[in-house]
Amino acid sequence: MAALDGPRWGPKAGGAPKLLVLLLHGYGADGNDLIDLAPHWAQAVPEALFVSPHAPQPCEGGPYGRQWFSLADRRPAPLLAGAQAARPLLDELIAREAAAAGLPESAVVLMGFSQGAMMALFTGLRRKAAPAGIMAYSGRLIGEELLPDEIAGRPEVLLVHGEVDEVVPAASSRAAESALKAAGVPVEALYCPRLAHGIDDAGLSAGALFLQRAAARLGPGA
Repeated sequence: MAALDGPRWGPKAGGAPKLLVLLLHGYGADGNDLIDLAPHWAQAVPEALFVSPHAPQPCEGGPYGRQWFSLADRRPAPLLAGAQAARPLLDELIAREAAAAGLPESAVVLMGFSQGAMMALFTGLRRKAAPAGIMAYSGRLIGEELLPDEIAGRPEVLLVHGEVDEVVPAASSRAAESALKAAGVPVEALYCPRLAHGIDDAGLSAGALFLQRAAARLGPGA
């Protein structure tokens, strides 16, 4: 399967990046869906490079868009198998993009929406070189029962979810919050009233602050 790639933006400040932010889109979208977040968040982290890869598979649910894994069978075992199959491609992307940017893999933030959030959590928590942070919007924690044995790092995590999400219920992020705290992962959670399956201004602001803190932990100039 071909290596992941997609649109990129920044750094706003010019020059070499000090932070790499990977934006992982949801089911049926593609990398163009989230790259528009880059100019907004670049106000907070002007030395960040944003990359929004297209997921590896054509979307089974329509003529356009991509998917990280199939949703034809949404039982836990097929979802876990799908995330496990997609993870090596995301791991390869992280390593390749960090090397190209001249950054350690610990200077990468994984941000995902919906199915992309599932991949960000699944992959980020299992990497020996833990990312600088994980931002999971409208997602869920796949393979929760395996996490105590498979967790390799405890990066800071931001969970954001709309309270009236009818696609991925907010209860999914509440369950993830509990499981992550039980695993010793530092978690910040924001549940947005009246928000359905999307990202609102409160979520964007929380993401900007999270990215600022991640950059600050990396040291001066990040």
